[in-house]
Amino acid sequence: MNDRSDKLFAARLSDLTDQARRNSSYAFSSFLDERQCAEAEAWCRKNTGELMYRLWGGFPDARRKMLAVYHDYCDEYVEDDYPFVCLTFTYRKEDKLTHRDFLGTFMGMQLKREVIGDIVVAEGEAQAFVTEVAAKLIISSVSKIGRVGVKVSDDRPFELEVRQEYKKIIGTVASLRLDCVVSLAAHISRDSAAGLIRSDRVDVNHFTASSISQELHEGDIISVRGSGRYVLSAVNGLSGKGRIHVEVLKYI
Repeated sequence: MNDRSDKLFAARLSDLTDQARRNSSYAFSSFLDERQCAEAEAWCRKNTGELMYRLWGGFPDARRKMLAVYHDYCDEYVEDDYPFVCLTFTYRKEDKLTHRDFLGTFMGMQLKREVIGDIVVAEGEAQAFVTEVAAKLIISSVSKIGRVGVKVSDDRPFELEVRQEYKKIIGTVASLRLDCVVSLAAHISRDSAAGLIRSDRVDVNHFTASSISQELHEGDIISVRGSGRYVLSAVNGLSGKGRIHVEVLKYI
């Protein structure tokens, strides 16, 4: 985000908090992406006062979530009242569909990204979280995803296994500085990695990296625009020449 979008997002969070406070109940955001979730959590820690907050996307590992801001007496039942629906799509197992196919269909219906949560695709079925309004539109009008016929229902809980595939990258780095790890992960020179970082094209844990010398730790998530998304999965000690053995996983 740039300064202007940061301020606009903070204003939205402030309005949400004021709404929850006025209504003596809870208020919900639209679906937020991972960076917005991180921004929202940081803002809420400092600004919600006596109110509570929760980010939830329908299942524990969801990437896209809604923010709820609410009074403490709502805590027991707020999760059940999030204004989204889990839609289940079934189709022939021999027909292959991807996340992109579903998202493309939804966006082609002029639905905004903020009304669409996670989409999980398996063999012959998929489940997607969407707002209640979007769910009505999808149920009433979607019979195909791309060229594949589908049946849509809203009567099943989320039950698909979320599988993330990775490509393993193993190597050594001079240090755990960001430019060193990006160089290894993206298979580019260290100077090129530094250039990407300085041009604000690298995020660490969903925030724009501030320095090429930022030190990384196991579990850090690195996003390099134009290259992909990675996690520093292991730091495995020193080589005979004093370099650090690391394992990086690239999201596929």
